[in-house]
Amino acid sequence: MSSKKKILAICGSTRQNSSNLELLFAIAEMMEEQIELIMSQPIGELPQFNPDDDNENVSEKITAFRNQIRASDAVLICTPEYAMGVPGTLKNAIDWTVASMEFSQKPTALITAATSGEKGHQSLMETLQVIEAKIDTKTAFVISFIKTKVKDKKIIDSDTYLQVQVLMNELVKD
Repeated sequence: MSSKKKILAICGSTRQNSSNLELLFAIAEMMEEQIELIMSQPIGELPQFNPDDDNENVSEKITAFRNQIRASDAVLICTPEYAMGVPGTLKNAIDWTVASMEFSQKPTALITAATSGEKGHQSLMETLQVIEAKIDTKTAFVISFIKTKVKDKKIIDSDTYLQVQVLMNELVKD
């Protein structure tokens, strides 16, 4: 029997009770036999990215975030779309990994869960591809109208449940 994969979960929303956070909890339960889902440190607590500060004296919060990515077998990002784009705190967190290359060849999945989500999803996919994350159409999709599909930390829409299950199986396969 193989051991569980360590998946780092990054929530793109900073809201305490976001639909994306609920989705991550639902995925953790759905995949509990195959994965250990580890929540990243809150990305809203990371300092504003400044290349001048990206040196050997980088803050402890940045070092801890980078170490979480390095220690994981894969990364799962669940994010809303804000103003037709990527939430600023999520983009900031990813910017801190560009020079240090934690995402390079790291198996990564992206679920953009929002009212619409297409534009933010496309933008974030481009960013993840530029930083060489191991991601493709099998490990990325949009869940539109998320509030109608997740409730009380459960995926209540059968099509969405199946899509998430397929994505996660693809992410954890050897």
